[in-house]
Amino acid sequence: MTGFSKRVLYNMAKIYANQLQIAEDYIRLKPFIAVTITDFVMFDETQKIINQFVFQEKEEKFEYLDEELQLIFIELPKFKKKISELENLADKLIYFLKEASSFDEIPPILGEVSEIELALNFANQAGMNSEELEIADRRAMALQDERGKITFAEEKGKEIGRQNEAIALIMRLLKKRFGELETEETISKIENLTIEELENLGENFLDFNSITDLENWLNRQSLFFS
Repeated sequence: MTGFSKRVLYNMAKIYANQLQIAEDYIRLKPFIAVTITDFVMFDETQKIINQFVFQEKEEKFEYLDEELQLIFIELPKFKKKISELENLADKLIYFLKEASSFDEIPPILGEVSEIELALNFANQAGMNSEELEIADRRAMALQDERGKITFAEEKGKEIGRQNEAIALIMRLLKKRFGELETEETISKIENLTIEELENLGENFLDFNSITDLENWLNRQSLFFS
């Protein structure tokens, strides 16, 4: 037990200290709460399932000025409630932690807590052999790929929409200034400009005195990006 308790303190101190890089100010440190879940009884002197510890003065028991470090222990063997007796969120989470290995699926009363489904997935993975884990990983990667494709398509669609709007605006401005563009080559060059190039064209076209100035500008863009 002594080695275990020292490991808990060591991990807490290490994580707390590792928040800072070299020469960073201590004010950047954030409070840290270490939650330890045990399948054995640590504190025989109490029947409480959840015990919380903070720094306090040894004799008069007042707490340290800042609750920077806290230790919370959850002792599963002390929890005796049946599933029909669960009353609150803490009861449901502790019951799940204690009984997760026996679940094939989440009981309805626990399904009300969204985090439990995620935790059960982790628990199921812990019981998989290497082949099953590989299959699960491949499925997860395939799902992420599909989500990535959807996100990319959505962003690409938005970009194309912005580009089309910019092209339409530029064409209206040019038509108002110089009349209809006569050559398909000039129109094609404008339609192939990126959004950034279209924005540059919008800024520069007021300096054009003729279609020739526009064509020279487009040719310079083609040479620059060729």
